[in-house]
Amino acid sequence: MQHNALAEKDRAVFNVIAREEKRQKEELELIASENYVSLSVLEALGTVLTNKYSEGTVGHRYYGGNQIVDEIETLAVARLKKIFGAEHVNVQPLSGSPANAAVYMAFLKPGDKILGLKLDHGGHLSHGHPVNFSGMLYNFVQYEVDSKTGRIDMAAVRKLAKKEKPKMIVAGYSAYSREIDWKEFKKIADEVGAYTFADIAHTAGLIAAKLLDNPVPYFDVVTTTTHKTLRGPRGAVIMCQKKFAKLIDRAVFPGMQGGPHNHVTAAKAVAFGEVLSKDFKIYAKQIIKNSKVLAQEFLKKGYEIVSGGTDNHLFVLNLQNKNIGGHDAEVILEKVGISVSRSTIPDDPKSPMNPSGVRIGTPAATTRGMKEKEMKQIVSWIDEALQNRDSDKILAQIKKEVKKMCLEFPIPTK
Repeated sequence: MQHNALAEKDRAVFNVIAREEKRQKEELELIASENYVSLSVLEALGTVLTNKYSEGTVGHRYYGGNQIVDEIETLAVARLKKIFGAEHVNVQPLSGSPANAAVYMAFLKPGDKILGLKLDHGGHLSHGHPVNFSGMLYNFVQYEVDSKTGRIDMAAVRKLAKKEKPKMIVAGYSAYSREIDWKEFKKIADEVGAYTFADIAHTAGLIAAKLLDNPVPYFDVVTTTTHKTLRGPRGAVIMCQKKFAKLIDRAVFPGMQGGPHNHVTAAKAVAFGEVLSKDFKIYAKQIIKNSKVLAQEFLKKGYEIVSGGTDNHLFVLNLQNKNIGGHDAEVILEKVGISVSRSTIPDDPKSPMNPSGVRIGTPAATTRGMKEKEMKQIVSWIDEALQNRDSDKILAQIKKEVKKMCLEFPIPTK
């Protein structure tokens, strides 16, 4: 860490950042929504672009002095269009949920009906959960995964859509490990006259690498965060058909937010440039390989996985047959230097605070250069830790071994 000015001016903040950097270096990140950005992205984030206000769009700002900022945003837009084949792009959304809120605002009115996947079946809070703005402002009807297969049953989705006649159908999830049939969702939406909205926040990097199908050519509007598998800064973007460009742009500003974070826009542009490189496709392929190996190793050890496996970067372990809750497992694994996130399973009988599952993902570990061999070792550590959760001695030994391996696969810091 080379924040010399910060070290001199504010030692308290510097020390906290240094401790977090040490934690990231020495511990293993298996949270599916997290990743490590490159030094180039970090450098772009820490620039004077943060000083500039830029409400509006390129060439149409409400403040003067934005000619150079316009160049940064234009570059980010051009690169994202190339990656996904999008007709129109807005790179200003500050995060995933605000981007989704802008989509609803652009296409719908409060109280309109939307079809979205239930949270405990793999959906996202902003896809209609009652505690979220989406569930409070809009009339969400929730579809589910099949209770036997753990997969989305498109026939059931069609039946529900024809019955409810929503104005929008949302597809794209935060804890669903299988490929999504975008074309079939589009057919169903056309049959009932609904808009199509894809939230690819989790799988965008895999779609960008052409390893999973791309909804952009089929759907009316698509959002994604720019961290996670895209390996960029924390933020979001919206892609849509050209005919909806004004609706989306106005929903972002002035509808949802004021000035964009220009330093983050620059970092997005850098990350998109990295996505367009040959190395990124190699990286994305390894993400999926690692995820599949993790899943297979867990199955060999008698663990259950929602849907039985994975096609992407994540999966949800059902821990019911291991007699441990998801939060309890999360705490135990944190003691050995492994970060995971608790997760509900479909129709979970337990509370969301200590649900029956944990979600596991491979983007961050893959960024470090870990491959199949390391994945097998990781499963052994997790299994040993959960089986010996009352043994401080065993947990301490696992923590040492985790740290040793992590230091052999450094994160980008210098």
